[in-house]
Amino acid sequence: MSRLLIRNIGLLLSGDLGNPILDADTVLAVDGKITAVGKQKDIDAAGATLVIDAKGTTLAPGLIDSHVHPVAGDWTPRQNQIGWIDSYLHGGVTTMISAGEVHTPGRPKDVVGLKAMAVFAQRAFAAFRPGGVKIHAGAPVIEHGMVEEDFKDLAAAGVTMLGEVGLGSVKDGATAKQMVGWARKYGIQSTIHTGGPSIPGSSLIDKDIVLAADADVIGHINGGHTALPDEQIVALCEQSPRALEIVHNGNEKAALLTLRTARELKKLDRVILGTDSPAGSGVQPLGILRMISMLSSLAEVPAEVAVCFATGNTARVRSLDCGVIEAGRAATFVMIDRAQHSPGRTVLESIQRGDLPGIGMVIIDGVVSAQRSRNTPPATAVPEVTA
Repeated sequence: MSRLLIRNIGLLLSGDLGNPILDADTVLAVDGKITAVGKQKDIDAAGATLVIDAKGTTLAPGLIDSHVHPVAGDWTPRQNQIGWIDSYLHGGVTTMISAGEVHTPGRPKDVVGLKAMAVFAQRAFAAFRPGGVKIHAGAPVIEHGMVEEDFKDLAAAGVTMLGEVGLGSVKDGATAKQMVGWARKYGIQSTIHTGGPSIPGSSLIDKDIVLAADADVIGHINGGHTALPDEQIVALCEQSPRALEIVHNGNEKAALLTLRTARELKKLDRVILGTDSPAGSGVQPLGILRMISMLSSLAEVPAEVAVCFATGNTARVRSLDCGVIEAGRAATFVMIDRAQHSPGRTVLESIQRGDLPGIGMVIIDGVVSAQRSRNTPPATAVPEVTA
């Protein structure tokens, strides 16, 4: 039995929008699951097999990237790059959600082929975790010719999500709604492409199609890369109850409009974050951190709330066991501090000023996956393994 003790935590960010900062300095985890969160004097630390002195740094849930496009292992053909997932680990990302393996060379578009590819991707990424990062993949892009039985088959094979609706031949609201309904019936979550074409061959998906399809997640509502007109974005926020996914590889002005509209509607719980990468603009190992910093600084959202967009909010929408620091959840964390020489006096103040924090350690399922990040600015203080 492994027992992880993290003590001397300076600030604990819960990932829970309702209570984003916890009055705690110690976390205990057993066999990769959190068992206690509180003050060190109140926690039985006997028998700890791994002890980490946080050195007064900040403990937060591991970050979740709600929108990636993996292909094969830790390689992407978009920029012919190897090691991109491991690099995201050094940006604090511990969990990734596939929005479709659409960049696979020769991607099959017939029903038999797309189902086979989805099952293969689900199995492959369930067994392959670069640096420990969990990749939830196997997200088929729906095509004309699919029937209800196909979704039943996919679910029985372990597929739990669809790729972006609109990236295949199904681009009209009525057909998309029918297939999204079949998917939902069998426990498969859906995400819809939103905005202008992302690559040659894709199409515009406007607010009428998005509303008609009623997918579970309004994918890259700020465009990927081209956003819808402002009035359509506001209409989606107002008229749909679904998750509002803001991405790094989108329109920054549209991202701020989405967030401000959600705040006015008192619906910040619907906001989740992704990178929409790898893409034509490359890969972004610090993309989620950059989104947290941008939204906090430019939309004037408290940093601890912005962190929830990339942790607890996404975990709830995506039905994950991570993303919130509480007993029973996965012991998956990122430990951060203000970057060296940031004008911000604390890590939260530095984020709200627009700076990126420095990462000192990443832990996945109770196991140290990375120590000082090779990608972030150097943290002022870093945690230390003491026993």
